[in-house]
Amino acid sequence: MPFTYPFPRPSLTVDTVVFALRATDLAVLLIRRKNAPFQDAWALPGGFVDENEPLEVAARRELHEETGISGVTIEQLGAFGDPGRDPRGHTVSIAYYTFVTSESRPAAGDDAADAAWHPLRGLRKLALAFDHKKIIAAARARLQEKLHTPTLGTAFRLVPQHFTLTQLQRVYEAVFGRTLEARNFRARLLQSKAVVALDARKTGRHQLYRWA
Repeated sequence: MPFTYPFPRPSLTVDTVVFALRATDLAVLLIRRKNAPFQDAWALPGGFVDENEPLEVAARRELHEETGISGVTIEQLGAFGDPGRDPRGHTVSIAYYTFVTSESRPAAGDDAADAAWHPLRGLRKLALAFDHKKIIAAARARLQEKLHTPTLGTAFRLVPQHFTLTQLQRVYEAVFGRTLEARNFRARLLQSKAVVALDARKTGRHQLYRWA
């Protein structure tokens, strides 16, 4: 190698937080680890970045290999590299996150023994691998920041292309973890001009909207 440096080189991994609305709760996609460390523990889909591999490419590859899910838009969340987060040595993980509206059925593969959706309310009962509870909490907080300013939108869809305000309210309530008063929610959303009413209606009673 033409250049060498007398500094330690941490390992580099990627992890992806995939959220979805399941019933009335926010759920996250987890895989059960097939190998040590944390064998049989639930974890975020992810793994080591290959040499000369772009970070987002690595995140998409690991998500597809371990869950069978592909074609979703992801955003970078941040870097997580606290000492001791990985018993194999100093490892820095670049985390991504997304929100999917389709009923994606995960299919475990590669070094994942299982893949399944888990309601966030039940995560406190799970012993997740590494610092993945911290990463999930950070991803949820980022999603809440996005929803505080709906005109900024997100790179991924929170609802189908055409939606009712009731559908959108359910997403907001799941993300923030509390019940919202319907009249105030609708008034604030319409005042922000983040959504536009459509001529078409889903049924004879429900008005459809789209993002502005």
